[in-house]
Amino acid sequence: MKKIRHVRLNLLLLQLPLINLLLFTTFSFAQDYGEDVEKKDTPPPGLARCNGVYMSYNSGGREKLYPRTKNATAQAWSFKATAMIVNTGIEEVKGWEMFVGYRHREIIVSATGAVSSDGDFPYDASNGTTFIGSPNTDLKTSIETAGDYTKISTNIEITGTLFGGRGTATPLPRSIKLVNDGWQCPAATSKGGTMQVCCKRNPKFKAKKKTKTKFTPRRHGDLNIIYDVLQAYTSNYMAQASYYINNDSPLGRLDHWNLTWEWMRGEFIHSLRGAYSAEKNPSECLHSKAGQFYGDLDFSQVATCQKKPIIKDLPAERKEDKLIGMLPFCCKNGTLLPALMDASKSRAIFQLQNRTAFFPPQHWKIDGIVNPQYKCGPPVRVDPTGFPDPSGLQATTYAFATWQVICNITKPKPKAARCCVSYSAFYNDSAIPCNTCACGCGDIDTDTCNANARQLLLPPDSLLVPFENRTLKAKVWAKRKHLAFPKKLPCPDNCGISLNWHVNSDYADGWSARVTVFNWGANAVEDWFAAVDLGKAGLGYENVYSFNGSRVPPKNQTIFFQGVRGMNFLIGLTNGTHPGRDPKVPGKMQSVISFKKHLGSLNIPRGDGFPKRVFFNGEECELPKFFPKKSSGKRLSGIGFLPSILLVITTFLVIMCSF
Repeated sequence: MKKIRHVRLNLLLLQLPLINLLLFTTFSFAQDYGEDVEKKDTPPPGLARCNGVYMSYNSGGREKLYPRTKNATAQAWSFKATAMIVNTGIEEVKGWEMFVGYRHREIIVSATGAVSSDGDFPYDASNGTTFIGSPNTDLKTSIETAGDYTKISTNIEITGTLFGGRGTATPLPRSIKLVNDGWQCPAATSKGGTMQVCCKRNPKFKAKKKTKTKFTPRRHGDLNIIYDVLQAYTSNYMAQASYYINNDSPLGRLDHWNLTWEWMRGEFIHSLRGAYSAEKNPSECLHSKAGQFYGDLDFSQVATCQKKPIIKDLPAERKEDKLIGMLPFCCKNGTLLPALMDASKSRAIFQLQNRTAFFPPQHWKIDGIVNPQYKCGPPVRVDPTGFPDPSGLQATTYAFATWQVICNITKPKPKAARCCVSYSAFYNDSAIPCNTCACGCGDIDTDTCNANARQLLLPPDSLLVPFENRTLKAKVWAKRKHLAFPKKLPCPDNCGISLNWHVNSDYADGWSARVTVFNWGANAVEDWFAAVDLGKAGLGYENVYSFNGSRVPPKNQTIFFQGVRGMNFLIGLTNGTHPGRDPKVPGKMQSVISFKKHLGSLNIPRGDGFPKRVFFNGEECELPKFFPKKSSGKRLSGIGFLPSILLVITTFLVIMCSF
């Protein structure tokens, strides 16, 4: 046996030169023809040394775009870049967020493997942007995945446009960092066209997390949206959530509300209760990321796969529907009234089930018809909502997680209101109509009218007819009052709702006004309300005679009006008695309001009797820029007219006696 072993060893030694030759030859071929041998990418040195989260940004080439300009800073270039994020630590990173501090007026056109949490592409990233994973939202650890790079890392291929810069390489951003809570990143290092950084857990944050902490306290706004995750199933990424919309403004209102947001990680709504989606297109699901991930799911039964779904309230007749109704505060046809008017209609609720990765959607918007414009902030994590235990025991069950979205009323931009106000007074026989293009000029041919002209003074009765029927009355009135009448008349106000505020009387101890509401639209307005801010004059409010009225706390200077029961329905524009020759008739309601002069400084003819702000259904109306004053065209009350007659008679008698 020993002899045989010696023979085998001698044979092996004789073969060593041949083996070395073959190895050398193979190595030479590998150098000359790289495709014959599989090459492994060498990881960056920073990646191998990082124990946390490694991020890099590699700039690619760029090309000059049109238009070509000699001004280097104004020249646009297309660029490509690659960003990478890798979890090299022992803790899973959920919902990673990578901030890239761009500084050359970059516009991100597309990004594979991620989306921007700041908006849709193309996105102006001049001040930087935050990328979040899509579809890979979480970074697992190498330990639990056996080093599977597809689960511990994400590559982002970025295409965009930048301005200025020198050379042919894409300039690097100012910074890159991980912005997730509890992580800290040093300044990124740069070499050549690569920027890299290693972020680590903040030990102070981790120590603080062990103590009992609370989320951001809930805030107050005009519209308060609460997003509760009630159940979450990680096995199939299914979550059940409730949405509460609370109208907390005394003057806020929504009719036929439409709520929309943007899913950032490929989520879709599986089912809805208490509301419905405006569009349902199964083909959108099949061609989306959802269709790629859930290949065997029956998408014909899915509520919507839209990235920006539009959610609407159910009509009242579907409230008892066992499939999509049966929720408190739902099914009011999209009506949200202020609690001052009807507390039962100041809240809405709906529930949904969606395939999600436990992150709230972004970019919330809500709107309706004839209501104020709302601007919504981002969702903020707050303390979970508590509910009575469903078992009936005296216990509290909390939501899995809760976010709050605050939407506040914004003042309409000039010529962008939806209602307007006209003025008139007993002491001036001309009425001041709504401002020209108060609610925009729309598609009006401004070659035939002046969009910037000051409105014409009108006889008060002309406010009762549509704008197109006022021209003849305006001409006759201008001629009688010796007023200038331009050849190119002002454009109409284009407002669907208008209010006339008429100062009705002025006495030593009190005064009165008359308010008339006009509906120039085709649709009726149900449960209407108006609010008039009169400043210090509003403190003397006494009574309103044909509406329901009350003061709005805490200042009590704003008077809140609404139709009495059975008269809260403002009809739309209807034909006249003889449509062939009579103008159309607007829906209108009117009431007189009385005030006390508890403040001796009030001067009604000088403008104290006119509103400072007017709201209809929560929408702020545009006011005229001037108000009626006592002038040569003033009306004389009976008390003022009698002394004038006596003065004329006395003067006449004195003259006659002198003869």
